[in-house]
Amino acid sequence: MRKFFTFFSALFSICIFISQDSIFRVEPPNWWAGMVHNEIQLLCYANNLANCDFKISQIHNDVHLKAITKTSNPNYVFIDIEISNNADPQNINLEFSKNGDLFKSFDFPIYKKDSSGRNGFNQKDVLYLITPDRFVNGNSENDDIPHLKERPERENIWGRHGGDIEGIIQSLDYISEMGFTAIWINPLLENDMKKSSYHGYSTTDYYKIDPRFGTNTLYKTLCSDAKEKNIKIVMDMITNHSGSEHWFVKDPPTNDWINFEGKYTQTSHAHYSVQDPYASKYDKKAFVDGWFVETMPDLNHSNKMMANYLIQNTLWWIEYSGISGIRMDTYPYNDKEFINDWSCAVKKEYPNFVSVGEEFPKFPHAATLSYWQEGKKNYDNYSSCLPSVLDIALMKSFINSIKDLEEKDQWKTWQEVYYMLSNDFLYPDPYKLVVFPDNHDTKRIFSTLNEDFNKFKMTMVFFSTIRGIPHFYYGDEILMTNNKGNNDGGTRSDFPGGWKGDKINGFNGKGLTQQQKEAQEFVKKLLNWRKTKNVIHYGKLMQFTPYSNGIYSYFRYDENDAVMVIFNSKDKSEIIQLDRYEEIISEYKSAFDILEEKQYILKNNFEIKPNSVLVLELKK
Repeated sequence: MRKFFTFFSALFSICIFISQDSIFRVEPPNWWAGMVHNEIQLLCYANNLANCDFKISQIHNDVHLKAITKTSNPNYVFIDIEISNNADPQNINLEFSKNGDLFKSFDFPIYKKDSSGRNGFNQKDVLYLITPDRFVNGNSENDDIPHLKERPERENIWGRHGGDIEGIIQSLDYISEMGFTAIWINPLLENDMKKSSYHGYSTTDYYKIDPRFGTNTLYKTLCSDAKEKNIKIVMDMITNHSGSEHWFVKDPPTNDWINFEGKYTQTSHAHYSVQDPYASKYDKKAFVDGWFVETMPDLNHSNKMMANYLIQNTLWWIEYSGISGIRMDTYPYNDKEFINDWSCAVKKEYPNFVSVGEEFPKFPHAATLSYWQEGKKNYDNYSSCLPSVLDIALMKSFINSIKDLEEKDQWKTWQEVYYMLSNDFLYPDPYKLVVFPDNHDTKRIFSTLNEDFNKFKMTMVFFSTIRGIPHFYYGDEILMTNNKGNNDGGTRSDFPGGWKGDKINGFNGKGLTQQQKEAQEFVKKLLNWRKTKNVIHYGKLMQFTPYSNGIYSYFRYDENDAVMVIFNSKDKSEIIQLDRYEEIISEYKSAFDILEEKQYILKNNFEIKPNSVLVLELKK
């Protein structure tokens, strides 16, 4: 076999200039033998490419040309190939020629699939959500990339601030020491938009890390470095829409590549039309096919070539990078048959991999969220392959239960979160849901709680000990707020200490208030304790009806262990009456409060302080 072709160290999509006004692309840039998904469709793009003759040379018997498809746009050719499972690593040489003259020749590498597979995140993990542009600027030299449209502007809350992958790599020790075991990173792919592209949700190249964040190679390094520290990486993906500056939006291969034939039509945001048994076709189309905003064209998943492109892209990133999970943005906005094909393709290729879908309706409920989870028997026979969903319903219910308690009827205190958990029978597996108090699309939790530190501690305990997989937003641990506005830009503010010259440093404590330091130590202690408690990861949940006196309690338990969590939301102490818990505490003699490091004898009723929470390890 001839010497293996070096296919760009970063494995970028092929982009070779043929002339001043013509670029040549092939996506995906490579594939792997041994993949379940072994029939690949190559998207090839260049000026008048369809007018060229095409052939494959230097091809082995274990790679077969299946089809060549041309579209109404002469700049595109789609090539279908099949790779046998036992194919050796090799290069397929593809040639385009005009009138017998070679126009372009390129090699398409085939590697060997990683036999170790891809294991996903699970209930043992706590995710740390990072908006990369706003976390740490590890390499200031990539802040301003001349050929990209947007310039850095740190003083603008909607501008590029300079955070990058190198900054995350430099922070892995901090993240690990805090007790986090996985990092969900907001999108890192190229967003070459004219303004406000820092968030990453307007993709302009599906195979390329944005140069302001780093390179494909550096992203792969992040995944491997994190793995060495027992940290998993979760990739944020978007298949519903792209950025309006994407080259295949500006020059689409077909008239139906973008929904509504490429004409901006606003989505209705009517989430419930997807499951509504009475919904009209008009309303369903208005929601699913409508665009988020004019700069985010909605991709047409009923176009088979588009669907193939997006599914292949996902599998490519999983195999290439070594990620341990995907958070899929705007999950229900996708065509529901396509997004199920997508989730099933991931599941089939990587059975132990985990994807979590974002369903964020205005009135969240388990009935809506559970529709999307794998194993749900739906009235319309829709069957999903999606392992997990973001539990926005529990988040909203908890905040409604704890926020502004002095203004609520005490009888109603905690009732909403109790009620929402009682609806867990609607989920095939509620223990696999991702639970959270805030994220990049909500107000920061400390601001939501009107900067009440006691309620903050209750919140962190709840989401660290309740069923499911918790995630917290970067800076929650140091009480970051929306001090720059109750909007996305204000929520996604810079982590202090992430830029040279910052007067406050959240990593080493310089300039933090005493309360911020206490919060950081509280979270660190709580999460590192959680690492050791299998009963919190996989134990059953038993909750008790909230008292009218502001007491709410639940247990996580298994055959060998039990943890009791008790909240007191009132501004006075309350006595915990142990007789109501007899069914679960009868075999235990004492309890140890892991927060206050205090011992309790379970024969005696005991007191819980005002506006506080106890996390009790039961001892036999």
